[in-house]
Amino acid sequence: MALINPHINFNGNAEEAFNFYKSAFGGEFARVIRFKDISSPEFPIAEKEANKIMHIALPIGKNILMGNDVPEIMGRVNENENRSKISVSAESREEADKLYNRLTAGGNIEMPIGDSPWGSYFAMFRDKYGIEWMIDFDPRNNDQ
Repeated sequence: MALINPHINFNGNAEEAFNFYKSAFGGEFARVIRFKDISSPEFPIAEKEANKIMHIALPIGKNILMGNDVPEIMGRVNENENRSKISVSAESREEADKLYNRLTAGGNIEMPIGDSPWGSYFAMFRDKYGIEWMIDFDPRNNDQ
């Protein structure tokens, strides 16, 4: 079956954000490419953009969270207008609590973690980088 791998754009702070996500989920980056790594005479990179992230990937389970910095010449990303959400399916209430506590640090909570009317353990929030998340643990989908 196909996997869905979210990709997030940032305004120059992708590395900081992904280090934050790495601290929440664990693991190691599968790939980090900076704009200077792809610079060539045909595709010159401005000095102020050289160390920004062209591509970063953090494996999370069987999926990969990916992102990049948008070069200034392409304009700014309005992170607060991004109404897409990254949905995380936790394997336990404990994992849901751990991720919720880590990812909400400095963010804004829309729906605190708790039992939902539809039977799962659920939360919805925006992290300190403006990215929207949902965390869900549904014991009916758990074989444990």
